[in-house]
Amino acid sequence: MNFLKRAFWSMKAKKGKTLLQLVIFTVICVFVLSGLTIQSAAKASSELARQELGGSVTLQVDREAAMEKQQSEQSESDGPPQFTSTPISLDDAESISALDHVKSYNYIVSASANAGDFDIIESSTSTDSSDTESEQAPGGDQGRGGMVQADLTVNGTLTSEEAESFSDGEAEIVDGRGIEESDAGTNVAVIEQTLAEENDLAVGDTINISSASDEDTTQELEIVGIYETSSAGSDQAMNFSFLNPYNTIYVPYTAANTLKGEDYTDTVESVTYQMDDAENIDAFIAAAEKTDVDFDVYQLAANDDLYQQMVGPIENVASFAKNIVYLVTIAGAIILALIVMLSIRERKYEMGVLMAIGEKKWKLAGQFITEIVVIAIVAVGLSSIFGNPIANVLGNQLLDQQTTASAETASTSVQQGPGGGGGPMGGGGPGQAVSDAFSQPSEAISSLNINVTWENILILGGIGLAVAIIAALIPSISILRLQPKNILTKQE
Repeated sequence: MNFLKRAFWSMKAKKGKTLLQLVIFTVICVFVLSGLTIQSAAKASSELARQELGGSVTLQVDREAAMEKQQSEQSESDGPPQFTSTPISLDDAESISALDHVKSYNYIVSASANAGDFDIIESSTSTDSSDTESEQAPGGDQGRGGMVQADLTVNGTLTSEEAESFSDGEAEIVDGRGIEESDAGTNVAVIEQTLAEENDLAVGDTINISSASDEDTTQELEIVGIYETSSAGSDQAMNFSFLNPYNTIYVPYTAANTLKGEDYTDTVESVTYQMDDAENIDAFIAAAEKTDVDFDVYQLAANDDLYQQMVGPIENVASFAKNIVYLVTIAGAIILALIVMLSIRERKYEMGVLMAIGEKKWKLAGQFITEIVVIAIVAVGLSSIFGNPIANVLGNQLLDQQTTASAETASTSVQQGPGGGGGPMGGGGPGQAVSDAFSQPSEAISSLNINVTWENILILGGIGLAVAIIAALIPSISILRLQPKNILTKQE
């Protein structure tokens, strides 16, 4: 008799055991498929986050090297060393921007200014302290040790869209437009909404400002845009007006350079290059170091913290899903092997009779394997139906747990580590950047797009067949080693 037919009749005759094996095998397949689909979704989400969030590399002065140089030059003098910042020439900045993997870039110039024909937003204690204290303004008198009065922080930029506050979502244009690349060489400005309302200013109006380090250097700026900020500023903003986020204006980098003096013409303080993919940061830095830029003076600082913080929970979920596949596959094979072994031991007499009438042992093994393989095929089909919703619930719940745990860890490190209280310029320091990784762009990985694919089903089918064959073959070998006479004589 054909062993395939015997396998079918045996399964039909023993419906209870067949159903039990089907249920167990289906549960195993569902968990294995869930693990596979979660892994696939996590990998796709990780790649998407890497491409969308990317990373940045900042060309800036190597302050440590500059300070060491100043110390060595003044080792024989009585006075303390003074740090002198060397601005970056536009030629150097543009030579690096032409390299591969640069998605966009932005020039950064910080300056300070005093308001001419309008009123600033006073900080609560700045009025009292201004009579007795000087305010150290950014870019106002760097390198000369001067303490200068300042009302405003002036952020020079190539495009305001690429400025940190706007790219992070902390600031948003509410009227007019932002600073554009074509504005280089012109005197235009984008001011904060509260400052505009306080002075009845609107798009198209002009304001006058003067350099905080040189009162004779004045500028008339046309307001082309008004933005709204959600920043509350730092604790220092209570004492210094220029640190108040409402007193921050954005201008083209050329206008900021004018406030700083002739020495800064056609230069920038730093350049931020946004990568097309965080994975290309190392290749970009290696290529940049081969250019003519003097990296004894400047350095390239890579920043993919946001990507790393965002992708961390995804990688943890993928790792957990991988462990699920391994554990469930091994445990499932063992459980099924035990069930099949018990089933085969109960069928010793059947095997003895078949071998006594001349049935070959490999056909008996083939019958057992056929029975469990048929069950495996049905189980894989059922798991492809039920696996997707289960995988979605399990995967997104794991992601929520990992994201919450990572956010709590980051928050703890921000509070305990250096910079947790915020930097003096109101930027919040490195700790704030870590915390922000779970605020503004967190929607990028708020959920996993888990869908069962044919690739997942094929992998599951391979795993299922392997488990089925092993589960049937191992116990059947121990029985088939016996001779028909021994099997039959031991039956009661």
